[in-house]
Amino acid sequence: MDSEQTKKTTFTYELTEDQQEILLGIMVNGNYRRREVPYSLWSIEGDHFNATLYSKEKHGRRKLCIQGSKAEDFVLFVLEPNVLMSATLGYETVLNPELVSAHAGSDESGKGDYFGPLVVCCAYTDEALSAEMQKLGVRDCKQMSDKAVLTTGAKLRALLGQSGYAVVKLGPAAYNRLYAKMHNINRMLAWAHGTAIEELLEKRQGCNRVVVDQFAPTEATIKRALKPLGKKATVEQRHKAESDIAVAAASVIARELFLRDIAKMGEEVFGPPAEGRENVPAGSSDPRVRALAEEMVRKEGPVWLMNHCKTHFQTTDKVLAACGKSREDLPPEGRVTSAVANGSYGRKNGGKSAEGN
Repeated sequence: MDSEQTKKTTFTYELTEDQQEILLGIMVNGNYRRREVPYSLWSIEGDHFNATLYSKEKHGRRKLCIQGSKAEDFVLFVLEPNVLMSATLGYETVLNPELVSAHAGSDESGKGDYFGPLVVCCAYTDEALSAEMQKLGVRDCKQMSDKAVLTTGAKLRALLGQSGYAVVKLGPAAYNRLYAKMHNINRMLAWAHGTAIEELLEKRQGCNRVVVDQFAPTEATIKRALKPLGKKATVEQRHKAESDIAVAAASVIARELFLRDIAKMGEEVFGPPAEGRENVPAGSSDPRVRALAEEMVRKEGPVWLMNHCKTHFQTTDKVLAACGKSREDLPPEGRVTSAVANGSYGRKNGGKSAEGN
């Protein structure tokens, strides 16, 4: 099995003051190179890993993030025996059986991408399915290459079957119509998550717990969008919920389906797949995004954007202006704009900038 799919390369811990003191001693005196990382108290680079203790403190605790191909070794041989004083890696499900108990997870992909759809998936798991997911290398899709997402996503859908996941996909045309009505991306996401959760719970009547990656400032946004079965279930909203295996599975399927739609668009724009062929660029801030959009507007006219892009992004205004056009050249649903500029908050998939509400 491909090691990229099976080995965990990112770990996050909340350390107490005593644990921080021990860790800092290890970082300062160990055979590591110090790194300069914004907002960090101390950061080191070791053998194929880096570790950063962030300066922000909450209730006496600070966040430690460890990343790299040998991050797991640092956790097993340094952090656990010397700082955490416990062996947890590999025993997560024993220590917390709720992680693999019967429940569902919901996540989305495409929110910050100018091209392509918005895809929301709700996926089911239980103890047996979780074990199979781990064998497949299921984890947060942001920690996987696009190639791994496509391969793992297809296997995951086959494992779960039609009753094991539910998808809400808003292609650009439908997305633009809905945004013109709601004028708020968080409300749209809440509606999509609520719809996917309801469909999954209809298929899995015994499932009464759902974990959702929290995307809105308050939990009320998605609670208002839940439908009858969703209102009866326990819906837990968490930041960075992809550590939950069901949410991770949902993130992989959502990203896989998003990438397949983008590939179809690439065939439409660039022709049949071929080695060295260009791909449709991700995100909204990459200069290639504007370049491609401008090229297509000049070839096909402004309305092309309605069927391929999320037109409320302010990228649209720049593209149209560069082509001597304006939003008046778009249908009414294409004249609705975002409340904030590109890059006002971080994008989930890949860390690039995204559009606001």
